[in-house]
Amino acid sequence: MQSLLVAVAVALVAASAAAVASAKSADATDDLYYRQQSLGGLGGLGQVEDAAVDAEASADPITASDPSLLRSVGGPGGYNPNSGSYQGAYQGYQPGLAGYQASASGADATAGIPAPAHDQLDFKYHNYEKMTKYLRTTSSRYPNLTALYSIGKSVQGRDLWVMVVSASPYEHMIGKPDVKYVANMHGNEAVGRELMLHLVQYLVNSYSTDPYIKWLLDNTRIHILPSMNPDGFEVSREGQCDGGQGRYNARGFDLNRNFPDYFKQNNKRGQPETDAVKEWTSKIQFVLSGGLHGGALVASYPFDNTPNSRMCRSTPLCSVFQNYASTPSLTPDDDVFKHLALTYSSNHPVMSRGVACKAGTPAFSRGITNGAEWYPLTGGMQDFNYVWYGCMEVTLELSCCKFPPASELPKFWEENRVSLVKFLAEAHRGVHGFVMDENGNPVEKAALKVKGRDVGFQTTKYGEFWRILLPGVYKLEVYAEGYLPREVDLMVVEQHPTLLNVTLHPAKRNDNLYRHPTVGDRLGPGPGPSYHSQHSAPAPHSSKPASDGGIFSSITSGFNNFVSNIFG
Repeated sequence: MQSLLVAVAVALVAASAAAVASAKSADATDDLYYRQQSLGGLGGLGQVEDAAVDAEASADPITASDPSLLRSVGGPGGYNPNSGSYQGAYQGYQPGLAGYQASASGADATAGIPAPAHDQLDFKYHNYEKMTKYLRTTSSRYPNLTALYSIGKSVQGRDLWVMVVSASPYEHMIGKPDVKYVANMHGNEAVGRELMLHLVQYLVNSYSTDPYIKWLLDNTRIHILPSMNPDGFEVSREGQCDGGQGRYNARGFDLNRNFPDYFKQNNKRGQPETDAVKEWTSKIQFVLSGGLHGGALVASYPFDNTPNSRMCRSTPLCSVFQNYASTPSLTPDDDVFKHLALTYSSNHPVMSRGVACKAGTPAFSRGITNGAEWYPLTGGMQDFNYVWYGCMEVTLELSCCKFPPASELPKFWEENRVSLVKFLAEAHRGVHGFVMDENGNPVEKAALKVKGRDVGFQTTKYGEFWRILLPGVYKLEVYAEGYLPREVDLMVVEQHPTLLNVTLHPAKRNDNLYRHPTVGDRLGPGPGPSYHSQHSAPAPHSSKPASDGGIFSSITSGFNNFVSNIFG
């Protein structure tokens, strides 16, 4: 009898193992299917690297749309925003993360466990070919945590690779935010490019050993663009701390002066790299973003431009003096932006001291500055992210030398490691939730605005929304075509994000309904800013070039280039 029981037990174990293997195989097949499908109607945002194919032996990546849009899965409890378990993932969440501290030895930040020794990335600069090989290899090695895709190509045809690092790399997790880092938009500012490669490695290596990293990847999709200007990097030179060699793209354009601008018409011709980033940002509702630069040591927050620049359009000499008058240009979310900048700087042992890089350069109190107060610029990426799509972006200047020797990279990694992680976690601060109709169906592209903060944001196709806010009491205004507008009171606390679900009721034909003005009402057709300013909106953009300012215009242009080459 005993031998019979043993035989039965062995058979049951074997059957169970076979069932598990079969289920895993089915899941893998299903995942691979979704990873290889194009999502119709999105214009083929980019390419997806098939992580199941050996990286070094693979040919061209599989053509598909952005993997973040391929498939969506429910959060805790599935797609049921009223589920009592929905907020379970945030239990015990502490935005301050007091326990997450840096370690000079590279030890695990929360558990005191040494950082994993496997898959160590050399502290050296990686050119385009080596960077591509590393990203492909990592994506192949960690298919459950990473997904590699391209958002477009540079002027010279190099892919603009983005690596997603998340517990759901190929699937949007409903109710959970997408965040991003963009580095090396100035090709000769190289530290951020390498730190992004090391961040990818750190996240995947720490997932199974660091509870905090596991929480972050389980609840966030992190998109990392290591090099927005790969052409510029290829002509830059290690050891050059200043100057403009490699700063611009292959056509000689400064990519951080090439975005639409709310305050001043930007007549610069759009470049492939900036066009790709604009398209990318329009497809994914990013909640938080960091732009990595070099040439200074400071976290700079919007606005980069100033409303006064409108008055100086026809007077170039005025522009010279006005642009460098060190006048702050504050957003309606100034408290949040200062907090985000301080989150980064206060966890950076050098930046937090606010010491000037060298004599004759500015020192920044607590390591942060308003962009326009430092020096105004037109066409910057962080203002575009915020005004056009409600994504809160901060510019992170990480090194006094733009392209320091590779021997200094370990120091830069240790100085920035905790800041890079803690900054991304701020996407879970504030309010998030869903906008639904009376039947529980998601309302897509509902317009939302926190009362008194005149930069709006929209819901996703799943009705999701997020907004980073500091603790306090707020009123949320919600509008959607065909529905009665609503105002909802809410409270934000420090301990965890506030979950808020809003139900909209259909408007009747005879309702005296106020229709919330759309961007098109103010700026004409096409994408435009979400800034609902109390002041007059800028005039519609025109293709007519700006008037020639003669010698004064040349002085202004030369002065702008001079300042840009000194700073980031």
